[in-house]
Amino acid sequence: MDIQRLILLFIFSFSVLMLWDAWEKHQRPKPAAVAAQAQGSVPAPSLPQTPPAPQPAAGAAPVAGAPAPAASGAAAPAAQKREMLVATTDFLRAEIDTLGGTVQRVEFSRHKDSADPTKNFVFFGPEHSFAAQSGITGDAGPNHRTAWRVLPGPRELAAGVDRFEVRLAAETQTGLAVQKVFTFSRSSYQIGIAFEIANNGAAPVRPHAYFQLVRDDKAPAGESAMMQTFTGPVFFTDEKKYAKVSFEDVAKGKTDLPKQAVTDGWIGMVQHYFVAAWLPAEKASREFFARKLPDGLYAAGAIIGMGEIAPGATERVETHLYAGPQELRRLEAAAPGLDLVVDFGWLTVIAKPLFWLLEKYHGISGNWGAAIILLTITIKLVFFPLSAASYKSMAKMKLVTPRLTKIRETYGNDRQKMNQAMMELYKTEKINPLGGCFPILVQIPVFIALYWTLLAAIELRHAPFILWIKDLSALDPYYVLPVLMAITMILQTKMNPVPPDPVQAKVMQFMPYVFSVFFFFFPAGLVLYWLVNNILSIGQQWQIQRMFDRDKTAHGRR
Repeated sequence: MDIQRLILLFIFSFSVLMLWDAWEKHQRPKPAAVAAQAQGSVPAPSLPQTPPAPQPAAGAAPVAGAPAPAASGAAAPAAQKREMLVATTDFLRAEIDTLGGTVQRVEFSRHKDSADPTKNFVFFGPEHSFAAQSGITGDAGPNHRTAWRVLPGPRELAAGVDRFEVRLAAETQTGLAVQKVFTFSRSSYQIGIAFEIANNGAAPVRPHAYFQLVRDDKAPAGESAMMQTFTGPVFFTDEKKYAKVSFEDVAKGKTDLPKQAVTDGWIGMVQHYFVAAWLPAEKASREFFARKLPDGLYAAGAIIGMGEIAPGATERVETHLYAGPQELRRLEAAAPGLDLVVDFGWLTVIAKPLFWLLEKYHGISGNWGAAIILLTITIKLVFFPLSAASYKSMAKMKLVTPRLTKIRETYGNDRQKMNQAMMELYKTEKINPLGGCFPILVQIPVFIALYWTLLAAIELRHAPFILWIKDLSALDPYYVLPVLMAITMILQTKMNPVPPDPVQAKVMQFMPYVFSVFFFFFPAGLVLYWLVNNILSIGQQWQIQRMFDRDKTAHGRR
């Protein structure tokens, strides 16, 4: 049992280390982003430089009329009329700045603000320096600095209509007439963004369209210092699969993005519960990029080639912007690999079935708190035989603890004789000192997977349980669950055998108090799981202990 306690002590110490590291990262000062410059009547975030034009493949002849890279820091013309278009569906409200045709603000009607549940959640917005920009690379095409002209059309999803378009137009000195088309659909968080390019010039052109997300490196509002999740660029390809790229690595140029154009995959920015990602059309050639911009922001996006457009011809390139919640089923339907942004940790293979079962229980109970309780009971039943073996081992050890203490006192100066006497006692009483370790080790991966499942599931965000608990993803406002959790941990410790070693006994005595402190910073859903698990464990342990107490006289002989 000493080894079992060492394992528990190691787990506890590792948890404390991880929590301390999260707190230290949270407190670490970050470089302040340059404030957005006011222009016209509507404020906008600083504009990043246009992505470089893709280089032609080796051996390919340069295309006449192909756009050259835009000069960094080029300013928009001084006198430009600027307008903020508002497009509304049943799921979202998007604001499009005609200066650049940039999606500057996205507000969700079905998800509420982290700090104020009476307000809608704002995903994109100047307040957080988060926007979706797009354009044609080089000087030859309009980009996110261009003043676009608004074309007539609907701005709201009408009854009985599944989608509508918002169109902007711009012309270039090289004879290109470009329309940027935003398509909004019912019951969807995807926004179609397309460029329709008519070549009115005398020479063929081979334009490239770019689509980028621009964001600061700040964590989302409401994130706990003890429960930090990943915020930053992510991408997916069939070859490299799903990968996260920290803002620090982007600044250092260590992005590990595909070096050449690919015909699959997507790129985006992720934060806790929400994701924005560019989803190019299937088989379309794309190049991914991620960079730190001069104004302290970060850009991640894709460049898509359109092929050659002959004089008098028109071509179209389209992609989709998913800007919405990390709802697993919706992400699976949007694009291959997009569901991987739901961060179930390194035990996804266990976490996904647990989430599936959690969804089923919610469908039965209609309450996510009740679903967590049912899931906890199910896991406890599955591991009942292993837990019983562990508690039986602890019960036996508790009965012989006085004899182990006497052995330590008798052979305190001779460790070899002490170990021999202890092994003889284990053999006589038919006790396996490691009997309680294996069941614990087997269950640890499941507990970790469930921890990440409850942490990542957006379904728990603002989901009420009972009475005072209105949000299972937030802290218990009155700390009732953490206090009950602490009581159950202390009770469990008292039910366990006292270690013969005085130092180890002191450590095990104070561990529940120290460990319980961290549960005051955990979301109510996680605390609820641990509380229910502890209550079930206490009941199981008490029953097994009661069975062994009947034989206490036989085991307690000196």
